[in-house]
Amino acid sequence: MTRKLLSEFIGTLVLVMTVVGSGAMAQNLSKDTGVQLLINALATVFALGLLIQILGEISGAHFNPVVTLIAYMKKRIELTSGVLYIFAQFSGGFLGALIANVMFGHPAIFLSTHVRSGWRLGLSEIIATAFLIFIIEYVVRTDRGSLAPVLIPAWIGAAYFFTSSTSFANPAVTFARGFSNTFSGIAPSSIGGFVVFQIIGSLLGLLLASVLIQSKRR
Repeated sequence: MTRKLLSEFIGTLVLVMTVVGSGAMAQNLSKDTGVQLLINALATVFALGLLIQILGEISGAHFNPVVTLIAYMKKRIELTSGVLYIFAQFSGGFLGALIANVMFGHPAIFLSTHVRSGWRLGLSEIIATAFLIFIIEYVVRTDRGSLAPVLIPAWIGAAYFFTSSTSFANPAVTFARGFSNTFSGIAPSSIGGFVVFQIIGSLLGLLLASVLIQSKRR
């Protein structure tokens, strides 16, 4: 369990450090928001794929509380382990944001002022999270774990560009991004709404997987 928790802690730390750090670097390199988004997305996709490949066999590479929640609901993880996973994810993400801030000359605690609100962003988070969970369920239920380092980052990368929220799809990462007033930041006042929509999306994704994947097996 210690190895699994450390895997979740480090994995979420590096993921957030990549998201926040690449966002800060993007601001330094260009004033074009399209270029900034491209830099942020590419760094996230590559890092996420590597993390899933390397740490997947240790902890399952959740790095995301809603992924852990669905795993608990499907009885793939016990309640105590799930709670510890989520604690590791939030604490790792928080530290990752602080490290990224310091690397780019900002205060360690650098609260974001980037307000993200409205039903359009909420809809985006529902869609991004729902299909993330659907893909994970597809990989798990069809025993195609080797595809996870490709399929999951591919979805996140695509959703960066076609969702208006740029696909946060992760409560721990959303929380951590509240502590960085850079390109990838989110105002603390917007975090709660995002998390609610992410939970809704995860449940819809599980429902969609239950319908489509079981039908395919029949």
